[in-house]
Amino acid sequence: MKTLSILAALAAVSIGQPALAQNAPARPSVTVAHADLDLANERDAKTLERRVWRAVVAVCGAASDFDLAGKNDVRQCQRDTLRAASTQTDVVIASASRSEPIRISAVER
Repeated sequence: MKTLSILAALAAVSIGQPALAQNAPARPSVTVAHADLDLANERDAKTLERRVWRAVVAVCGAASDFDLAGKNDVRQCQRDTLRAASTQTDVVIASASRSEPIRISAVER
């Protein structure tokens, strides 16, 4: 009888609890600093573009060579993220502003 009342109490407690609280995973992001670059100079603008590409690779991660679907997801993430980051990069280079760093975040699908 004691076991039955313990099980009943556990069942009553577990009914009120959510099974798993699932939070949306945070999108990874990286800040690309460029205050040290003279963006009016083409060489430094190319340096910024390389930094942005490295940030894109970092936020999109990698997949195993045996995971073809994962590899495709990573490539798609890189394309989408680079497209979004290029907009910021183009604005910064066009204005040759060094005040704001560029924030690179993986694009959600």
